[in-house]
Amino acid sequence: MRRTALSLVLAPAAVALALAAPARADVPETVAKVILPGYAGFARATQDLATTAATDCTPEALRAPWNAAFDAWLGVQHVHIGPAEEDGRALAIAFWPDPKNIGGRQTEAMLQGADPALVTPEGAAQLSVAARGLFGLERLLYGPASDTNPAYACDLRRALATDLARMAQTIEAGWKDGFAETVLSAGAPGNTTYLSAAEARQALFTQLIAGLEFNADTRIGRPLGSFDHPRPERAEARASGRSLRDVALSLKALRAYAGALVQGLGPIPATEAAFDRAETLAAKLDDSVFAGVADPGRRLKVEILQQAIKATRETAETEIGALLGVRSGFNSADGD
Repeated sequence: MRRTALSLVLAPAAVALALAAPARADVPETVAKVILPGYAGFARATQDLATTAATDCTPEALRAPWNAAFDAWLGVQHVHIGPAEEDGRALAIAFWPDPKNIGGRQTEAMLQGADPALVTPEGAAQLSVAARGLFGLERLLYGPASDTNPAYACDLRRALATDLARMAQTIEAGWKDGFAETVLSAGAPGNTTYLSAAEARQALFTQLIAGLEFNADTRIGRPLGSFDHPRPERAEARASGRSLRDVALSLKALRAYAGALVQGLGPIPATEAAFDRAETLAAKLDDSVFAGVADPGRRLKVEILQQAIKATRETAETEIGALLGVRSGFNSADGD
């Protein structure tokens, strides 16, 4: 049999299962062409970050590879099933929102205490999720916290970068070495995670809907606050200036994910049009950290973007849900 793209990335048993039902390419397409490459890209980006940190742990050296790692994470952040959720890895990679600034307080305490045990690979892995990952590094790359103890801050950056790369590699391996087959073998004897192919499709579909909700309600909703009480300081990754970029990259990733979900099932013109509108609005918005939410005129543009993302979610739930045969009205926050 001629080797396909699936056979390059999936275990042989998973490939056989994927190819056994060519009429439905939705789940295999999503796993093979979106999820697995996405986590592989995240693993590479975080390893680049850790490699750089090993030789130069200054903010100037690490900001570019940190941003590249964050970009890669946005390609898969919405996939909240399997290895990413085990042992709280997704939270440790990106603990946000943090309304009580737990991570900030813990970072400051670590810098003041300067415990050498915390900057070892073992020590970093035991830190609170609020102090680790992309946001733990953001505080040390863009915030004033590292001024407390510059030498220790450098060691801490190196430890957190290594910890992040380890988590990314563990997730990638978890998908390649087992969970991909779990998804693709839904309904097979012995598969206790997904008792039917419909369960697997719904689990993947839920990630799409939840990802769109997170962009509208959290990434944009938190800084919007209310008209009388806007909260621009609550924007994601505000210190690094990438709040809007996170929304734009997430929309791009979710669109690719949506396309894979319906591969071979039919067109999704309404969903594509909704994504077009949301992505165009994001590209035209000249407000990288949503600072304009406090100004009525500029706030309206952010609200319109939020409404467009909500409309994309509603359209996708109806149009894609119908193609997948997913029941309407499920709670996307449930995860499956």
